[in-house]
Amino acid sequence: MNAGLTDIWVYLSASPLLGLTATLIAYQAAYAIYARTRFNPLANPVAIAVALLVAVLTLTDTPYAVYFDGAQFVHFLLGPATVALAIPLYQQVDKLKRNWFAFIAATVLGSAAAITTAMLIAWGFGASRATVLSLAPKSVTTPIAMGIAEKIGGLPSLTAVLVILTGILGAVLARGVLNLMKVTDHATRGFALGVTSHGIGTARAFQVSEEMGAFSGLAMGLSGVMTALLLPLAIRMLSSVA
Repeated sequence: MNAGLTDIWVYLSASPLLGLTATLIAYQAAYAIYARTRFNPLANPVAIAVALLVAVLTLTDTPYAVYFDGAQFVHFLLGPATVALAIPLYQQVDKLKRNWFAFIAATVLGSAAAITTAMLIAWGFGASRATVLSLAPKSVTTPIAMGIAEKIGGLPSLTAVLVILTGILGAVLARGVLNLMKVTDHATRGFALGVTSHGIGTARAFQVSEEMGAFSGLAMGLSGVMTALLLPLAIRMLSSVA
């Protein structure tokens, strides 16, 4: 049995399958913990899976590039998965038509608040210009946020970490905050999650209800487009004034 496991490890460590296998096992283990806690937001499966993967890569001295050779297949699937969010949203099209102005206004205000507060807090703590600019798109889904950070002079790698942390914190804290504010409508709760916590928040929303997940996906897409269009322009205008 031990020899068999050793042979499997030797095969996987020399193959791009290592990253894919490690990712799937880590997430399944994290989700099992999540389920055992009765889906408590504090046991967020993404956070647990990331911690498990970091521990495995550190203990086995595996370079990130080797890991990503296999894990990039999961990364590729993010695109189709994002597009597929249109299906549950289409099923909510009547509610979307009735409240379209409110959703657009919430996107503008939510995105502006996320950007402004992040930049002001970082500036207040004396962060460098590059760090402040890296924080600006933290509430947008990772591929868009990294592209924005590069355009405005931030650090894309730092932005990617901040985006993931933002998503995890949003998924963990959102239920308590929204309950405290007595927000009960699933569309509203989902939209708030999508604006602030992008894909990780949307995944959490789908676990509650399809309606919540649909509007979270809508918010994630709208805030991504809004931020990508307006933030580089705003930074350019501020730089010219300064």
